[in-house]
Amino acid sequence: MNVTRRKFIQITGASAAGLAVSGLGFDLTPIKSHAQMLKTKYAKETTTICCYCAVGCGAIVHTSKKGDGRVINIEGDPDHVINRGALCSKGSSISQLTENENRLVEPMYRAPYAKEWKKVSWDWALSEIAKRVKKTRDASFKHKNARGQVVNRTNGIASVGSAAIDNEECWIYQALMRSLGLVYVEHQARQCHSSTVAALAESFGRGAMTNHWIDIKNSDCILIMGGNPAENHPISFKYVTEAQRNGAKVISVDPRFTRTSSKADIYAHIRSGTDIALLGGMIKYILDNRLYHKEYVANYTNAGFIVGKDFKFKDGLFSGYDAKNRKYNKKKWAFEMDSKGVPKMDRSLKNSRCVLNLLKKHYSRYNTKLVSKITGTPEADLLKIYKTYAATGGSGKAGTEMYAMGWTQHTVGVQNIRTMAMIQLLLGNMGVAGGGINAMRGESNVQGSTDHCLLWHIWPGYLKTPRASNVSLAAYNKKWTPKSNDPLSANWWQNYPKYSVSLLKSFFGEKATKANDFGYDWLPKVDDGTDYSWLTLFDEMYKGNFKGFFAWGQNPACSGANSNKTRKAMANLDWMVNVNIFDNETGSFWKGPEMNSSTIKTEVFMLPACVSVEKEGSITNSGRWMQWRYQGPKPLGNSLSDGDIIMRLGDKIKEVYKEGGAFPEPIVNLKWDYITNDEYDPHKVAKEINGYFQKDVTIKGKLYKKGTLVPSFGYLQADGSTSSANWLYCNSYTEKGNMAARRGQKDAPNKIGLYPEFSWCWPVNRRIIYNRASVDLKGQPWDKKDWVIRFAGEARNGKYVSKKWIGDVPDGGWYPLQNPDGTKRKDAKHPFIMRKHGHGQIFGPGRADGPFPEHYEPLECPVENNLMNKQRMNPAAHVYTTDADPYATNDPKFPIVGTTYRLTEHWQTGLMTRPQPWLLELQPQMFVEISEELGREKGIKNAERVMVSSIRGSVECTAIVTKRFKPFKIAGKTVHHVGMPWCFGWRWPVSGTEESANLLTPSIGDANTRIPETKAFMVNVTKK
Repeated sequence: MNVTRRKFIQITGASAAGLAVSGLGFDLTPIKSHAQMLKTKYAKETTTICCYCAVGCGAIVHTSKKGDGRVINIEGDPDHVINRGALCSKGSSISQLTENENRLVEPMYRAPYAKEWKKVSWDWALSEIAKRVKKTRDASFKHKNARGQVVNRTNGIASVGSAAIDNEECWIYQALMRSLGLVYVEHQARQCHSSTVAALAESFGRGAMTNHWIDIKNSDCILIMGGNPAENHPISFKYVTEAQRNGAKVISVDPRFTRTSSKADIYAHIRSGTDIALLGGMIKYILDNRLYHKEYVANYTNAGFIVGKDFKFKDGLFSGYDAKNRKYNKKKWAFEMDSKGVPKMDRSLKNSRCVLNLLKKHYSRYNTKLVSKITGTPEADLLKIYKTYAATGGSGKAGTEMYAMGWTQHTVGVQNIRTMAMIQLLLGNMGVAGGGINAMRGESNVQGSTDHCLLWHIWPGYLKTPRASNVSLAAYNKKWTPKSNDPLSANWWQNYPKYSVSLLKSFFGEKATKANDFGYDWLPKVDDGTDYSWLTLFDEMYKGNFKGFFAWGQNPACSGANSNKTRKAMANLDWMVNVNIFDNETGSFWKGPEMNSSTIKTEVFMLPACVSVEKEGSITNSGRWMQWRYQGPKPLGNSLSDGDIIMRLGDKIKEVYKEGGAFPEPIVNLKWDYITNDEYDPHKVAKEINGYFQKDVTIKGKLYKKGTLVPSFGYLQADGSTSSANWLYCNSYTEKGNMAARRGQKDAPNKIGLYPEFSWCWPVNRRIIYNRASVDLKGQPWDKKDWVIRFAGEARNGKYVSKKWIGDVPDGGWYPLQNPDGTKRKDAKHPFIMRKHGHGQIFGPGRADGPFPEHYEPLECPVENNLMNKQRMNPAAHVYTTDADPYATNDPKFPIVGTTYRLTEHWQTGLMTRPQPWLLELQPQMFVEISEELGREKGIKNAERVMVSSIRGSVECTAIVTKRFKPFKIAGKTVHHVGMPWCFGWRWPVSGTEESANLLTPSIGDANTRIPETKAFMVNVTKK
C-alpha cells in the first residue's frame, strides 16, 4: 500500500481509514473517491504562506469554483520544506480568519464627536482622505529647518505600519509616505526587533537572523534565552527536537517554566532584565578556562585590535560620558591606527590593550556568586549552563541561540544581543551550520517590511535616511560610504552610491536624472541628532503636535508601551486612517474605556483590508527566505488588498496635487505605474524591487539591454543606468523568473537542509550568512561533517590557481586567506564583509551605550542599587517626561516584577485571533500567572479575578496560581515575579473586562533604538 504524505493529507480521515482497511483485503474505493471529490473536484487549489509568525509555514487553500467562491478548507502544505504539512493552532485556523462574520467589509467613517460609525463608499473615503492629507501637509510643510537647511518635510502627519502586508505593498507604502514628506514613519519592528538589527549589524554587519529554521537541527547545543519557541514559533521547535534526537543539548533560561523549558535538558530561571549579568558570567567562564576558539578569534574577530588609551571603564561608565545629555563621545573608544590607516592588531592576543584582554578585564567582575545575587539563578545552574554551552567552542561543534522579545524589549535590549554575539564569536559559532544567532521574528513579514524600511531612520536596503546636513546626493553618499585602507577588507558598503542612485531611480523613474541629483532633494530630510521613532512619535502626538495619522495594519492602542498614553494621544488628532481586517481598539479608540466620544474631535476613516489568502505577493520569513503566495478567493465583501488601497490612495493624492500645493514635485513625479487591468499588480512591484537596466550598458564584458531585469546587485551602477528599489532583493525576480516562487525539493551538496531551489533568500540566495567564517584560513570547513561551504579550487605547488567554492553561496567568492602551503594571499578578503574592517566585532564602538555590554537594572526594578556597578540603569537610555510617563522603582506600592509574553493561540495584540471563535475558546480571557508562594501570601486562589496594577494603569485578570513561577532571592531579598499575555484588548471579546497588559508597561527607550522596556516593570497584584 503506497500512500504518500501529500496524498494522505489530501484525502479525508474517512478515506484514509478506508485505505488502511483496504490493506486488509476490503475494497472501500467509493468512500475514497467520494471524499476526494467533496474536497477538490469543485475547488481551486493555491499555495500560501501563513500570515502569523515568521517561521514561514506553507499552506494549501481550497477555494470553491462554484457558488460564492469562498474557502472550503486550508491545510498545511506537505511539499513545503519548512513545515512539511504541519501547522500550529493559529495556522490551522486561517480558514476561520478568512470566513469570519466579524470582518470589516465596507469602508467606515467616524465624524468628529460622533458616537457611531457610518458606512461610506471607497471613492468618498479615499477622496476625503486625500483632501485631509493635502490640507495637513500644505499647512505643516517645511522647506527649511531652523538652521536654514533644506529638509522638504511635514511634521504634521505620522504613520505606523505594517509588518502584516506583503513586501511589494510595503515598498509602495513607504514610497508614498516619503513622497509626501513624512519623517515619522514607523512600524512593528521598532517594537519587537529593532534592537536585534542594531546589535547584529554592529557585531557582524547585517541585522538579520544569521541562519534559518531548518538549520537548527544541525546544532550541538541550543540555548533558548529571551524566547519561547515551543509556544510562540511552534513549527520551528520540530528542528529543536530533531537536534535533540541527534544528541544536542537544549538549555532554557526563562523567568517562567514554559513549554520550551519542559522539553529542555537544562532549565534555569532568571529575573527579567538581568540577562547581561548571566551572559557576562559565561564570557568570564569561557575566558578563564581558555575555551574560546583561538584561531577563529585571532583571525576573524577584532579580538586582536588595539584600543586607544582614551578608552576606560569606571563605576559603570565608559569614558566620554556626558551626564547632562545622557550621551557618550564614542571617539574615546577608537582603535589605534597604523601609518596606512588600518587598525593596529596583535594576532597573538598578548597586547594588554588588545580587545581580548580588555574583555577579560571587563568581565572579571562577573563571578557566579555575584551573578546569582543579581539574576536569582542558582550558582550550580549557572555553572551547568556555562559548561554545556562553552563546549561548542571546539572545531566540529556548533551552538546556536534562539531569542525573541524576551531579550529585545529592554533598556539594554541591544546589549543583551551584543553579549550573545560576543560569545558566539569567541566560540567560533558564526557562519557555521547549527550556529549563529537566530532572532525569532514574530510576524509573517516583519523581516521583509524591515528590509523595505518602514522605519524613520533607514531607506530600503538599510541605506541611511538623509540628514539635513547631507546637503546633496554627493554629500549624502560621502557621509555614509565607509572607507577602508586594508586591502583585505571587502568593505562591501563601499558600493553605497550604486545602491542609493539605483533606489532613487526606482522612486522617480525617468524623472530622476543626473541633472536633478536623481530626485534626491525631493525626499524628506531629518534633523541631525533628532529622533523620530515610535515612542517619540506618540510622545509628540500626546503633546498635540500631529494633525493626521495613518495606522496601517497595526493596533497601537494595545501594542504600544504605556497604552493609556497612546490612546489619549490619538484623541489629540484631527484625523486618522486605520486600515485593518477587523474593527479594533485603535480605530475605535474614541469609544473605548474611559473615553467620552462626545469630546473627541478625531475623524477616523476605517478601511477594510482583505486577508493574506485573498491576494498575491511575497513575504520574507525570519530566516530571510522570500516566499510567494497566491490568491485563493477574491477579497470578501467590499474589502480590498492593501496594495489596491495604497495605489488608489496614491492616485487620489496625485490628483489633488496636480492643481498645485506645497512642494508637489515628489508626489507628481513619484513612479506609480503598478497597475494591470485596473488592479494593483504585485509582479510589477516585485520586478521594480529587483531593478532594471535603464539603458543599454556593458558590464563585465556583457551587453545588457534597456528594460531587462538586473541579474544581481553586483551589476548595479551609480550613474543612473540601473534601478533597484532595494539592492538586497536584486536577484529575486530576474529574467529567469520569480525566484521567490520556486518550490524545488533538492538539497545542496552538503545535505544540511539548505534547499537552495526552494523560494529565494537575501542576499543572492545565501542561506547562512558569514559562511566564509565556517572555513579555516585555507578555505576548508572547521566542521567536516556539517560543512556549509568549502573551497574546491585547483592547487599547484602548494598554491591555489583557480577559484571555486561549493555548498552554500559563499559570503564573497574571493580566494581563501591562505594557500594550502600556508602562504598568505593578497587577493583574499576577511570573512565579515559588511563590517568596515572585515572582522566580527567583539568590541563594538558604534553602540550608544558602550563597546562592551554592562549589566544595568531596568527603569523599574525591585532593588535600590545595581550590585554590579554604581549606575542603577542604562545611563544612555531615553526617559520620557510627560505627566503620562510616571515610573516607580524599589517602591513598596509596586513590589512585584512583571513581564509580558505571547500565547500559542493568539498573535500580537490578538486582533487577528480574538475575533475567531476557535482561538478565543482556547484562550478566552486575560490572566496573570503567579507563584503558589505569592498566591498564599496574597490569599489568592486559582481562577479568582484579581487586579494587576502599575503606576500607569490597572488590568483585571484571572489568576493562574502555578509552579511555573518561583520567588527569587535577589541580594538576600525575596522578590516575586508574575507574567501576563499582551494579546488582549477591550474590543474582542466584548466583555467589558478584558484589556491589554500594555496599560501597565513604561514608555522608556533603549539607548540605541528606543525599543520600549515591556519585559521588566514593577506591579502589584490584589484580589478584586
